[in-house]
Amino acid sequence: MVVQQLMVQQGLRYRLYKEIVPEARLRGISPTNLFVVALVLLSFLFLALETEPTLNAQAEWRQVFRAFNIFVVAAFAVEYVLRVFVAGLNPAYSGVVGRFRYMTRFYAIADLLAFLPELVVMLAGWGVPLVALRVLRLFRLIKLARFVPAFDIFGAAVKRARTQLFTALAMAMVLVYVSAVALYFIEGVGGEHQESFASIPRAIWWAIATLTTVGYGDVYPITPLGRMFASVIAIAGIGVVALPAGVFASAFSDELRERQDVKEKAEAHVYSAQAERSPEGEVPLPGEPGDLDN
Repeated sequence: MVVQQLMVQQGLRYRLYKEIVPEARLRGISPTNLFVVALVLLSFLFLALETEPTLNAQAEWRQVFRAFNIFVVAAFAVEYVLRVFVAGLNPAYSGVVGRFRYMTRFYAIADLLAFLPELVVMLAGWGVPLVALRVLRLFRLIKLARFVPAFDIFGAAVKRARTQLFTALAMAMVLVYVSAVALYFIEGVGGEHQESFASIPRAIWWAIATLTTVGYGDVYPITPLGRMFASVIAIAGIGVVALPAGVFASAFSDELRERQDVKEKAEAHVYSAQAERSPEGEVPLPGEPGDLDN
């Protein structure tokens, strides 16, 4: 009887593991995790709506916001507890020490911060300064990164091209500083003695706006020499923006292609293993008994 109960508990725990741990599935996303993604997106929508004064002025909307926030906090709290509960199926997180190791992981901390600040606000009472902690709802974006491969690919691409991106950033900062110094001497010290170029820190604002091709137009050189130099800087700004964009695009493409190759090899290995186990040596088609989805 005890053995049977343990088997039932282990089976439930394993099903929960497959439902809420993305790595437990070869492809696709489980219904539970799909619900979590939808809840995260809705929480950001409601966060935006809560800042609208015309809605906050209505008691009905305030009740809707409060009920939704309570539901979200409860759902994320239950999800966090379940994730800690099933983490022991991974040998790296088995036992009490392993659970604490799991709870200190980056994603686990993000899961905790996704509901804990809001829970503190609720327990402390409504309308208190702790409401400012709701800005930590942005940690729920990290929950999306776990389920949406694009976020993971983005981070991997940045890591792959970090040296080139750092070099491009260093070049941009040097160019900004040189431009600010030049315009300080041309427009601030000499020329029309513009207040906007009266110091190098003030000129840096113009240099950043120009090199990033934003060009707000609130600060601009007046003298012919200053305008000529500003034209050169504006043209150089195109390269400053294009260089890191090209580097990142190349790294992103390489990362995407490598992941696709790994995925295809993994699926081919699974189909090959199934074919060896089948009596006729044939791989079952999708929708037939024995396919990957069954």
